Amino acid sequence: MTSTNPFLSPSTLPYELPPFADIREEHYLPAFEQGMAEQLAETEAVAANPEPPGFENTIIALERSGDLLDRVSKVFFNRASADTGPGIQEIEARINPALAAHADAIHLNPALYSRVKALYETRAELGLDAEALRLLERYHTRFVRAGAELTEDGRERLRALNAEIAEASTAFEQNLFADTKAAALVLDSADELAGLSGDAVAAAAANATALGHDGKYVLSLKNFSNQSELASLDDRALRERLLTASLGRGLTSNRELTARLARLRAERAALLGYENHAAYVVADQTAGTPEAVTSLLARLVPPAVANAEREAAALAAASGLEDFSAWDWTYWSEKVRKAEYDIDTAAMRPYFELDRVLRDGVFHAAGQVFGLGFTERTDLAGYHPDVRVFEVSNADGSPLGLYLGDFFARASKRGGAWMNSLVDQSALFGRKPVVVNNLNVAKPAAGEPALLTYDEVNTLFHEFGHALHGLFSEVRHPFFSGTAVPRDFVEYPSQVNEMWVTWPEVLAHYARHHETGEPMPAELVARMEAAERFGQGFRTVEYLAAAVLDWAWHTIPAGHDPGDAEEFEAAALKEAGLALPAIPPRYRSTYFAHIFAHGYSAGYYSYIWSEVLDADTVEWFKENGGMRRENGDTFRRELLSRGGSVDPMAAFEGFRGRAPRIEPLLTRRGLTG
Repeated sequence: MTSTNPFLSPSTLPYELPPFADIREEHYLPAFEQGMAEQLAETEAVAANPEPPGFENTIIALERSGDLLDRVSKVFFNRASADTGPGIQEIEARINPALAAHADAIHLNPALYSRVKALYETRAELGLDAEALRLLERYHTRFVRAGAELTEDGRERLRALNAEIAEASTAFEQNLFADTKAAALVLDSADELAGLSGDAVAAAAANATALGHDGKYVLSLKNFSNQSELASLDDRALRERLLTASLGRGLTSNRELTARLARLRAERAALLGYENHAAYVVADQTAGTPEAVTSLLARLVPPAVANAEREAAALAAASGLEDFSAWDWTYWSEKVRKAEYDIDTAAMRPYFELDRVLRDGVFHAAGQVFGLGFTERTDLAGYHPDVRVFEVSNADGSPLGLYLGDFFARASKRGGAWMNSLVDQSALFGRKPVVVNNLNVAKPAAGEPALLTYDEVNTLFHEFGHALHGLFSEVRHPFFSGTAVPRDFVEYPSQVNEMWVTWPEVLAHYARHHETGEPMPAELVARMEAAERFGQGFRTVEYLAAAVLDWAWHTIPAGHDPGDAEEFEAAALKEAGLALPAIPPRYRSTYFAHIFAHGYSAGYYSYIWSEVLDADTVEWFKENGGMRRENGDTFRRELLSRGGSVDPMAAFEGFRGRAPRIEPLLTRRGLTG
C-alpha cells in the first residue's frame, strides 16, 4: 500500500470532508483491507492487555479503534448507493461478507468480551457519568446480541450465517438495481406521454439521451410500487405497462433470495435465543416487544381499509370503468381531486423550483426555528458533479458542520431518498458532522429549472430532518453520534421536519412561480391542505401492506420454509385484511430493499411508530406558538442533540412532559371514525 491512498490519514479539508477529488476506485479495497487489519490489531491489543479492565483501556479503546475502516466505509457505502458501477459493485460483493466476518472476529472474541462483561457487572462502582455508563451498557448489549455468550459451536454457526446473510443481501440489492434499470420504459414519441407536463416530457427526453436512447423518451422506475407518472399519463395501456414493470421487479432474480434471507435470519434469531427475527430486532428498539408492534398495526388496518374502500368506490364511479384497476387509482384520484378541490398537482409544480425550495423553504425554516445559516462552498468538491456542499453555522456564527445535497436521479444511483453521515460528530475525536442527503429528482434538460412535485418537496424536508439530527449531534462518544438511535425512533425527527412544508410562513416564502415570482395563491394553499386529507386511505393501506409483509417475513420461526415469495406475500396480505388488488403494497417483497438490503428488516413499522411521536410533537409546537426559536432550541437540546446517548423514549417524555399519545396520528390519517 502506498502513501498516495487518501484514506490512510484523516482528511485535511474543512470538517475532515473526504477528499473526493483524490479518491479513485482502486483506493477502496486496499483501504478496507488495511482498515480491518488495523482495527483487529487494536481490539486484540485491548483483549490481551495485562492490566485489569477499566473504562478507558477497554471501552474508550474500542471507541478509538477502526478509524481508517470508518473513513473508507462511510465514503464507499454512500458511493455504492449514489454513484455505483460494475467496479463498485464488485468491491461491494467482496467486502460485505468480509466486513461481517470482521465484526464477528471482534464481537466473538472471548477475551475481549470478558473485559466488557467484567466492567458491566461492576458498573455501579465505576463512578461513570450518565453518557459513559450508557456507553458501557450499550457495548455489553452489542456483544451479547452479536453472540458473545454462545458456545464455540454456536459462534461458528453464527459466523457462517452472518456471511451468508451479507452475501444474499448484497446480491438482492445488486439484482434490484439491474432489474430497475432494465424495466425502464423506452418510448418513441412524446405523444405517448400525453398528460405529463412539458418539463416532465423534457426530463424524459433528457433521461433517454443520458441512457443512450437519443430521440426517444425514457421513464425510469422509482424504488416504490406506484410510479409518480401514473397520476398524469392519459394512456391507460401505458399506465398498465408502467405499473406492471414496477411490480414485476425481482420476480426472477430475487424470488428465492427473499425466502432465503428470511430463513437465514430466523435461524440466526433462534441461535441467539429469540422466537424469530422480529423478536430479536424489536427487543433492542423502543417498541420493546413484537406484541406492541402487532397491536399497533392491527389497530390501524380496519379503519385504513374502510377509508380506502370508500375512496375506491368514489374513484370507480368517477371513472366509469367496470374494470377499475391499480393503474387507474392515482390517475383518477387526480381527476377527483381537481374536480372536488380544484387542485391540479401538475399545475402546482411551477411553484416548486428545487433551488428555491431548498434555500427559501428548507434552509429558511431551519433558520427560523433553529437559527441556522447556510453558505454554499463551491470551493469544496463532492463525490459527483451534481453534489452541492453547504457550510452550516449556528445563530451566533459558530461552525456547525457541512451539508451535502445530491438531489438528481441518474443511472448510477439507486432509487429512493436517504441521509448518510460522512463524518460523525464526537467530542472524543474533536469532530464536527458532515452529512449528505440523496434524492431522485428528474434532472431537467440543460437550462431548464428543476421543478418538484409536492411529494418531492415533502421528501426534501423529510430527509433534511435526518440531516438536522446528524448536524445537531452533541455527544462525546461516536457510538452515539447523530442518528445512532433505535430504528423505530430514527424517522421521528425527519417526520417532524415535514410540518414546515405547509406552514404558512414557510410556504409563502418558497412556493413562488419560477417564471413570474408570484406566490402560490392563498386559496390554492387552502385547497391543497384540504386535498391532502383526500386519499389518506390509499396512502395508509399502501404503507401498512408493506409493513405487514416485512413483519410476516420476519416472524417465521427457525426451520420454517416460507415457500414461494409471491404465494407467501399473497397469503400474508390476505390474513392481515390488506389484499386489495387496486392498492399494491408500497414495496412488494422482491424489490423491498429496505428490509432485504438496507437494515430495516422487521423495522418497516418504524415509520408509523415514529409518526405517533411526530404527530404528538407537531401538536406541541402548535400549542407553544409554532415557529419560535424557543421551541426549536428546546427540541434541539432535549432530543436532536442527544443522539443515542440517552434512552430515546425517556428523552421524548422529558420533552413532552408525558408519554406519547396516538390520537394526533389517528386524526391526521383520518382513522378516528
